[in-house]
Amino acid sequence: MNAAPLDSDPAIHPRAQSVDRVLAEGGTPHQTNDRPIDRPLDPSVEAPADVPEPRGIAVSGAQIAALLRERGWLGDGTTPEIEDWLVEAAALLGPQAEDLAALEDLLTLIFHYDAQGLLAWPASHAVIVRESAREVLRALGTMVLAGPALDSGRYKEIVAALRTGTGSQGQKLFYPVRLALAGRIGGGALDRVILLLDGAATLPFRSQVKSNRQRILEFCAAMD
Repeated sequence: MNAAPLDSDPAIHPRAQSVDRVLAEGGTPHQTNDRPIDRPLDPSVEAPADVPEPRGIAVSGAQIAALLRERGWLGDGTTPEIEDWLVEAAALLGPQAEDLAALEDLLTLIFHYDAQGLLAWPASHAVIVRESAREVLRALGTMVLAGPALDSGRYKEIVAALRTGTGSQGQKLFYPVRLALAGRIGGGALDRVILLLDGAATLPFRSQVKSNRQRILEFCAAMD
C-alpha cells in the first residue's frame, strides 16, 4: 500500500461519547514511577531539528519477519495476509530507519502499547497539557471511532480535519496524535507506524496488536 490517506463527514460513533467524557476538563493523566514494560526509549525521543532525515535502509518482508520472530511477536508459520503486511511494513518503515536497530524500535511501537505507562513520562504530560491538546485528542478520538480503519487516505483526511477544526498546526497537532496512537513523540516515521496498526490488529500474530481504536480509547481512559 502507498503511504498516503477518505473523504467523509462520519456520524458520531456511540463509543466516541467515552472520549468526550474522559477528555472533559477534569481529566488528568495517571502518574507512576514504573518504567513501561518493553519500552526501549522515552516517548519523547526525537532527533533535534537540525539532524537530517534518516538515510533509510532497504529491507524485505522476510527481514521484518525475522525481527518479529526474534522478539517473539511472530510464530514460525505465516499466512498470505501476514506476508502482505510484512511487505507493507518493509516499504513504510525501511526508509524511516537508519539501521536495523532503529527499524526494530519502530516495530516495537506496533507490538507494545501501554497508555498508562506512557503517560507516566513527564514529556508525555508536557504534550497533553499544551494549549489545544485536549481539543485535538477529543476530535481525533471522535473521528477514529466513527470512521473506517486508518489507511493513508483516511489519516490525511483526519489530519486535515484536525487542522481546520482546531486551528492547530505542526507540533501542537502532530505531537498529541502521534503520542496517542503511535506511543511516541516525534516525526513522520511515527505516521507510518500508525498506518500499519489497523492491518496488523486483524492478523494472528503471536502478540496481538492494538488497533488505533483500541489505542485512543486506552489513552483517553488513562487520562481520566
